[in-house]
Amino acid sequence: MSHAPDPATTPVPTAQRYAMGIEYDGSEFSGWQRLSKHGESDPEGYLTLQSVLEDALSFVAGAPIETICAGRTDAGVHAAGQVVHFDSPVVRDPRGWVLGTTSKLPPAMGALWCVPVTDEFHARFSARARRYRYSILNRTIRPALNRHVLTWERRRLDTDAMHRAAQALLGENDFSAFRTVHCQAPHARRELQDIRVSRDGDVVTVEVQANAFLHHMVRNIVGSLLVVGRGDAPEGWIAELLAGRDRTKAGPTAPSSGLVFLGPRYPAEVVERFGLPAHIRL
Repeated sequence: MSHAPDPATTPVPTAQRYAMGIEYDGSEFSGWQRLSKHGESDPEGYLTLQSVLEDALSFVAGAPIETICAGRTDAGVHAAGQVVHFDSPVVRDPRGWVLGTTSKLPPAMGALWCVPVTDEFHARFSARARRYRYSILNRTIRPALNRHVLTWERRRLDTDAMHRAAQALLGENDFSAFRTVHCQAPHARRELQDIRVSRDGDVVTVEVQANAFLHHMVRNIVGSLLVVGRGDAPEGWIAELLAGRDRTKAGPTAPSSGLVFLGPRYPAEVVERFGLPAHIRL
């Protein structure tokens, strides 16, 4: 005689979590974070990366999908290796997620990889660092090519002085001098793990890695380093700004166009456990 399953002991199907890497040109978008409730369109005149990605994922899943990202980017900021996670009520092959999602995304955005993970993985909280690159075209003539991913500086920059000055920012510090007044973080202490300024022909790059960043922190650091690079302030000025914790004394915020989020960095054990791409290993 057959019996109906006992609801108390019948396993309840759970969603499958996936990690996904994406890249985007942020020029056409109003930043990462959606400006409406899930399932609703962004306000007129705005287009956010999160809403566009969730619409594409929802199409592939045939069900509403919400995402969590490793680091929210501002309007106009790009990403070479943003990482998100999402929970899906249906299982899809990783290749299907990548190709299907990309087919529903605008040309300025694409999925790079997808890996099934467990609920223990969190795109934001599992990360131990984030890395950014800021690129500056340093010549007398404005850029025609790649102008959406560069900032233009006509005055010759002393990149060696910029690099030396930047080293004062290393370590755990209060970065109040380099946060926007609109920053909602509860405190300004961050651990800056690496910062390098280098030149390749006419292109100057600033690469920076920290455990986390404040709102506009990278762009404000670059804005102050540009003051040093032009020779308008001595190298020691950056250390003075850091110690003074006064945003009004620092340089202007550098434009968003030159900033690329290279992506988060995860502990080796997390990367190895879930089979994540090696390049996001800390």
